[in-house]
Amino acid sequence: MLKTIGILSLALFGSVAPGAAPMDIVHTADSAGSFRTLVQAVQAAGLTETLEGKGPYTVFAPTDAAFAKLPPGTLETLLQPENRHKLRSILTYHVVAGRLDSAELEHLPSAKTLEGSRVKFAMSEGGLTVDGARVVQADIPTSNGVIYAIDTVLMPPNQ
Repeated sequence: MLKTIGILSLALFGSVAPGAAPMDIVHTADSAGSFRTLVQAVQAAGLTETLEGKGPYTVFAPTDAAFAKLPPGTLETLLQPENRHKLRSILTYHVVAGRLDSAELEHLPSAKTLEGSRVKFAMSEGGLTVDGARVVQADIPTSNGVIYAIDTVLMPPNQ
């Protein structure tokens, strides 16, 4: 099932031109059009350089629709400079060091995030979930990792 989602992801995100290298995580997310809020948050948290860096990273990327599900005012509050540390903690909870493809995630119970806590993976008839967030697009390739689009913003256990 995840391989089908991965193929769908490539169709929705477009393919890389023949001979062209894939873009890094930030540029791939930005060009996709459905992660504008995430890219804005990454910039506000000072994580752009990290996610444009060598990696590799696996990013569980909340879509714009996922951010829209947050309680009113939450995103605006998190984007304020005085809340940069909290925003950074939330965003790094969405990132795992290393490139994990869907075949690996099907058999992996959890993984440690850059934030320091673990996210849990589960497979069901509905597909893969990450801490209860549904993966809506899997295996989106980047030059420095892989992106999984998810339908909910994850919150670290200490938030």
